[in-house]
Amino acid sequence: MKIGELIKKHGSSLSFEFFPPKDETAEAKLFQTVAQLKSFKPTFVSVTYGAGGGAMKNTRHIILRLKRETPLTAMPHLTCVDQSMDELAKILGDYKEHGIDNVLALRGDPPKGAKEFVAPKNGFCYATDLVKLAVSIGGYSIGVAVYPEGHIEAPSLEMDMHYTKQKIDAGADFAITQMFFDNHFFYDFLERAEKAGIAIPIIPGILPITDFERITKFSQKSGATMPDHIARRFSRAGASPEEAEKIAIEVATEQCADLLENGISYFHFYTLNQSRAVTAVVNNLSLERLGLKISPAGE
Repeated sequence: MKIGELIKKHGSSLSFEFFPPKDETAEAKLFQTVAQLKSFKPTFVSVTYGAGGGAMKNTRHIILRLKRETPLTAMPHLTCVDQSMDELAKILGDYKEHGIDNVLALRGDPPKGAKEFVAPKNGFCYATDLVKLAVSIGGYSIGVAVYPEGHIEAPSLEMDMHYTKQKIDAGADFAITQMFFDNHFFYDFLERAEKAGIAIPIIPGILPITDFERITKFSQKSGATMPDHIARRFSRAGASPEEAEKIAIEVATEQCADLLENGISYFHFYTLNQSRAVTAVVNNLSLERLGLKISPAGE
């Protein structure tokens, strides 16, 4: 089922992101999480992607297992890192043969140890080119990433929006934001996007802060602001993991409640392959109503 069509049909969306586990034990835990979250009837789930080789195979393995064993619409991430255009085309062709008709097209981070992204031999340097490739192969609903505070490498918000518009005009039919913790950045982005003539659904990416130190490092690396008032709340929690989880749920619930109040009907949760915090936030706000109004085929 194509995600762009599902979102257009229902006018809302609830989705979850997972990452491919490294071993069988972690995979078993992931599918426990999947079993717990699929009851919300998400519009789709996505699986992240590493650079080439085994990481790509892990993504493919999880995507095909999700398709085989669950009713979920599963979308693989795909990046330009360390792969030629021909290799990327083969991956897209393989997914198509297996009935996967959604892809999140990303440039990807620079390879480990590299200070900047350099296009691989006969490969791409921009997500726009990957979107164009997926369009040329045909049959895909294509998502892209967008950045409420601007991509960390963008020289300005204006140039960030210019590049965003390019990849959307290339054929993307929905977008998912990088994590953010201050909704004003998201609202400002929507305003800039509207002025630029962008009309596709823009889905906010929500990350419950279940590990403050780890997620702060994520935010620093990606250029997402961690507000002082949130940091103070976690500082007061001390070393208690129970109190920290409670605050994580409260903060994410407050963030999503504000988005709902401002007319947002799309939510994408970065789960880190865990279900407790996400489940609590969904239940707190009855977000399951934003998922599929009908059961996917095969359920």
